[in-house]
Amino acid sequence: MKSQITNALSDFFFEYETPRQVLVRNRRVGVVCRLIQLGVLVYIIGWVFIYEKGYQSTDTAVSSVFSKMKGVGYTNVSGSERVWDVADYVFPPQGDSSFVVMTNYIITEGQKMGTCPELKGQHNCSSNADCEGGSFKRTGHGQMTGVCDNDTKTCEVLAWCPVEDDHEIPDPPLLMSAENYTLFIKNSITFPLFQVTRSNLVEGVDAHYISKCLHDPKNAPLCPIFRLGDIVKESGFNFETIARVGGAIGIVVDWTCNFDSDVKHCKPKYNFHGLYGNPTETDKARASVGYNFRFAKHYMDEKVQKRTLLKVFGIRIDIIVQSLARKFDIIPTLTAIGSGVGIFGVATVVCDLVLLYLLPKREFYKNMKFKYTETQTQDPDSEAGSTETEVSKK
Repeated sequence: MKSQITNALSDFFFEYETPRQVLVRNRRVGVVCRLIQLGVLVYIIGWVFIYEKGYQSTDTAVSSVFSKMKGVGYTNVSGSERVWDVADYVFPPQGDSSFVVMTNYIITEGQKMGTCPELKGQHNCSSNADCEGGSFKRTGHGQMTGVCDNDTKTCEVLAWCPVEDDHEIPDPPLLMSAENYTLFIKNSITFPLFQVTRSNLVEGVDAHYISKCLHDPKNAPLCPIFRLGDIVKESGFNFETIARVGGAIGIVVDWTCNFDSDVKHCKPKYNFHGLYGNPTETDKARASVGYNFRFAKHYMDEKVQKRTLLKVFGIRIDIIVQSLARKFDIIPTLTAIGSGVGIFGVATVVCDLVLLYLLPKREFYKNMKFKYTETQTQDPDSEAGSTETEVSKK
């Protein structure tokens, strides 16, 4: 027993097994094998390593965005002049990554709570029976009182009066001067995996440079100050069209970095996209046009609460940060190489199928590939040791 254990351990540690290989001189099979191996090699080098950069690990950034608008607008509506500054035309005012710049509006001044008729052509009535008291209409301005106004032939409502009339949108837009407003974007990012922190105020973008620059895709691609009219143009819109009814534009700050080179080469790229308010859409009957919302400024007048209601049409700006950083890592490199070596086995499998099942001399190749041997096993019940013969396929 001891010798058997010793022999088993000796065989395990001091013997090496290798598969038997058969060299087949067949041009067609040889060409097929090399073509498959060449294809696998091109895939590993071209796709995995060069295009997908399989030798690098990746990370996405944690990002923070701060924005600031500057510029002054001027309107003259029915002889009433007004100057609009940032506090008037930016919503919300906190400098967030998503905000609205007002470019057009409908104003209803001096509203107070009371009863008044609905607009002409809206919730028409011929008698009080057509106006159910205490009920609401989805498109109405308030609660119906049950009275049909004889002058307008519309239902009377309890609401902020006079009710808003938004059927006529000012054209041209009242704040066309918004085209010359400027937007300053400050973006900071951190790649936790690589412990790298960057800002869009990269090397060379200092206070002196910012005081003079204006973003241009070719001449000043790193300048973080953008003219609103240029943003609209780069996104594919006509400014007057989008300013009249509103729309949305996405500013994408793209951080695609390779940390195998110097960190200073990691710089942002700015792209502009129209999100909705399609400039090529010509269907005037579509359900919803542009972008708008309402807000009110409340005040007291002779102990009566009143408000000024504005329906704002504006350009919604969404600043979107996308990031991807790469750096050499031995683990994905070895993984990519290992998977590539495994794929090389496809050539062997395909060629074996061709040899053993498709070629005319397939029986000959089977005999060459597989060796049949006779093994002898010792019968423990016999003193002399009788033998049994087995046929095994290797």
